[in-house]
Amino acid sequence: MRRKIVAGNWKMNKSFQDAEELVAEIADKLEALGQAREEVVLCPPFVYLEMATDIAQESVFSVGAQNMNDHDEGAFTGEVSGVMLESMDVEYCIIGHSERRKYYKEDHELLARKVDAALRHGIRPIFCCGELLPERESGKHFEVVRKQLEESLFHLDTAGLSEAVIAYEPVWAIGTGVNASPAEAQEMHAYIRGLIAVKYGSDLASETSILYGGSCNASNARELFAQPDVDGGLIGGASLKADEFIRIVTSF
Repeated sequence: MRRKIVAGNWKMNKSFQDAEELVAEIADKLEALGQAREEVVLCPPFVYLEMATDIAQESVFSVGAQNMNDHDEGAFTGEVSGVMLESMDVEYCIIGHSERRKYYKEDHELLARKVDAALRHGIRPIFCCGELLPERESGKHFEVVRKQLEESLFHLDTAGLSEAVIAYEPVWAIGTGVNASPAEAQEMHAYIRGLIAVKYGSDLASETSILYGGSCNASNARELFAQPDVDGGLIGGASLKADEFIRIVTSF
């Protein structure tokens, strides 16, 4: 049975004090709910990872990074490697977010190497895919997502893919307040699961967690998560407010 996951992507937000208070508040609320550890992932900025993993050791959530380098070490000023993340007990890493693709020109080949680097260090990649608005309007959204998966994720063997989480994030919905409708989300999630079935077989397809991201919040999460192929969410702005994030976590 595939896991239900809610991951919070904090992006570049919060001072250290505010971040520590937010992690502690979420931890307390999750503990009160009795949520399973694998259901909730917090992805704060790099500089807060040690604080988050320290709290996670006594709590019921996992910690993820927002990015990582494809090299294990070297002269890459300002970068963070899988070796570093592994040594800090970071369990997940977001790879291929549309903001990384857009602002830092991360291409399919680089993302494939980052996926490999994550798995090499026992870190589960949360691999993001999704189309721009013109691509959806022109009917190319399925083609775009298929290409992203085939060129950056589907080089993995069955064991590798079984460790991955996929997050479908239509770029036109990220941070805009306009989310894909539940029917649109379900249609793409079912398509992605079908691609996995063709490549890896129906058993792995049925076990792969596919999350929805893109203006998912406490008001629409329940309807989105009710779709048969939507296994949770990669949450942006709504993960920065403990009460709203907990409402999303309890939306299954």
